Amino acid sequence: MKVEFLGTGTSQGVPIIACKCAVCSSVDPKDKRLRSSILVSHEGKSLAVDCGPDFRTQMLRAEVESLDGILFTHAHRDHMAGLDDIRGFNFAMKSAIDIYCEPRVEAAIRREFFYAFEEPKYPGVPEMNMRSISLEPFELIGIPITPIQVFHHKLPVLGFRFHDFVYITDANRIEEVELEKIKGCKVLVLNALRREPHISHFTLDEAVALVQYIKPEAAYFTHISHQLGTHTAVENELPDNIFLAYDGLTLQF
Repeated sequence: MKVEFLGTGTSQGVPIIACKCAVCSSVDPKDKRLRSSILVSHEGKSLAVDCGPDFRTQMLRAEVESLDGILFTHAHRDHMAGLDDIRGFNFAMKSAIDIYCEPRVEAAIRREFFYAFEEPKYPGVPEMNMRSISLEPFELIGIPITPIQVFHHKLPVLGFRFHDFVYITDANRIEEVELEKIKGCKVLVLNALRREPHISHFTLDEAVALVQYIKPEAAYFTHISHQLGTHTAVENELPDNIFLAYDGLTLQF
């Protein structure tokens, strides 16, 4: 199994005008972060987790030629706004894309991308096969997957465990019963938005504390805002087994 970080950034705290802070003016490629997403590949097949506004750029940059499905963590725009761009894969693969999500996320997709579901179908709209998931484990592309419920303030969000790899984004609280699903993993990916407290995201210190509680072999932080600091400066502060993820980082399992 291979995991590639397509994006490690966030819309949260990113200015809509030119910014001259240390991160935004950095020439280090690791400080250039698209919206958070990963690509999980196994035996010639691949799944994306989330499909944000940067989806098209991420697919082109990673040279993804086929896609077997998209798993959704939740329905916020920075995680699903790029869904229209699956039509390129529809055309190339001559098939619909399987979309795996909870019922509340499916309802949001059907609302936001209503034109894809209208009949008679307009030629060229994105083609999706909606597949409902819950907290029950399932298997895709030969990988056992365990959903993990976390909370983004009061909103339930899904993280996913793929074998010994756990991916969690947009969280600031995880109940003990769900933490049990994470324990024993080798690699934990966790959101770490910034240093200051936030209503719906782990801070850097909170993310470090959770990693030290779970005790994975290694941990990577994602969903990073420019408020956190530059890649080099932050990573130099972290314990030896904790790292900042960056766009293009690839892990092999």
